[in-house]
Amino acid sequence: MKKFICTVLTLAMVVGSLAGCGSSSSKETTAASGAATEVATEAAQTEAAAATGDFDTSKEISVNSREDGSGTRGAFIELFGVEEKAADGTKVDNTTVEANITNSTSVMMTSVAGDPYAIGYISLGSLNDTVKAVKIDGAEATTDNVANGTYKVARPFNIVTKDGLSDVAKDFVDYIMSAEGQDIIEQNGYIKIDQNAAAYAGSKPEGKIVVAGSSSVSPVMEKLKEAYLAVNTNADIEIQTSDSTTGVTSTQEGICDIGMASRDLKDTETGVTATTIAQDGIAVIVNNENPVENLTSDQVKSIFTGETTVWADVQ
Repeated sequence: MKKFICTVLTLAMVVGSLAGCGSSSSKETTAASGAATEVATEAAQTEAAAATGDFDTSKEISVNSREDGSGTRGAFIELFGVEEKAADGTKVDNTTVEANITNSTSVMMTSVAGDPYAIGYISLGSLNDTVKAVKIDGAEATTDNVANGTYKVARPFNIVTKDGLSDVAKDFVDYIMSAEGQDIIEQNGYIKIDQNAAAYAGSKPEGKIVVAGSSSVSPVMEKLKEAYLAVNTNADIEIQTSDSTTGVTSTQEGICDIGMASRDLKDTETGVTATTIAQDGIAVIVNNENPVENLTSDQVKSIFTGETTVWADVQ
């Protein structure tokens, strides 16, 4: 590339010399010189683009957020300060109105994977190589860093129940909190809540269990379901994936036996009890073509509130 640019610049000098000698018309000389300069400029731009992987930092940031009611959104906006208290004490979600709203973890990942200029957030346990997790304040998004407190963007995974739980639902909860259940949680990229849990010693009762709620919790719940049904063939488990708020209200209304919530209960969510089964980090994700490797917490907040709108401002 450098040799090409030098050749083009030499051509421009030759054209300029010819102009001085009067060997061609002024208009022809000017046009030739301009063309040479344009080629040199384009060549330099091409070389610069190659150095950054053709990522155009002047492009607008495509912000992707989860829907209202999502536990991941609730935890994200709280942890990054996107949610703030108004003068009257009410909480205000300042997520930019320009954000693309996705209704599940899988849709979020697909959206970011398909747009070089996109940014979003997902459960750390759901992260795969279709997208890239950026460091936050210099800390890599890993389960070890969540466990040791280095990576601070983390939240609980809760199951929600109310009084009158059936024997088989109680037994499934016991399995989740057992050594076997906690190991499954850890094996799937989450942080177990009890390092010294006792082995499962359930009675293997018969019956159906309906579990409903958070799309962040449901992947690991599917793994727990599979393992539990292997030891208790008398049980039948149905998992309905939606969001944390639906998981809580469905439990309150008796629509499901166990709710899933990727956040703590709100003060207004009464009549049910939350039990933390795991800890999970929230990964801030970008497209694999994006050269950005690290963002500060303030930069993330600025992006998701709409204050920062182009990638050049976060380089």
